[in-house]
Amino acid sequence: MKKISPNAPCPCGSRQKYKKCCLIYHQGAKPKTALLLMRSRYSAYAVGNSSYLVKTTHPDNVDYSSNTVAWIASIEGFCQDTEFLGLKIINTIETKEESFVTFRAELSSGEIMERSRFLKIKNQWLYESGDFRE
Repeated sequence: MKKISPNAPCPCGSRQKYKKCCLIYHQGAKPKTALLLMRSRYSAYAVGNSSYLVKTTHPDNVDYSSNTVAWIASIEGFCQDTEFLGLKIINTIETKEESFVTFRAELSSGEIMERSRFLKIKNQWLYESGDFRE
């Protein structure tokens, strides 16, 4: 994992300190909304917290793997090779069991825009899938 001070600005762009924002989720608190999960997942990529990303991915996701060792290694490689430069939330549609968050992420490799789908399973939001947008 990349070292980030708990007092540093949170990578998710909330303008809060990391310790008051996404760190609490990385340490085990469950995000109450899909938007909070989405932000905390972006921050997890930024700090290289691959185990959080695995833990918050729905089993139906195309990247989901029961070989967590290889999956974690793949995530860690991506995180080490990428700088996460900014996150902008475009749109959120939230219901009780299914939610969508459209966002734009600025990475060192370029900008991506995605509409992410989240499902709530046993009172926990999980990232199920994402569609890249132009």
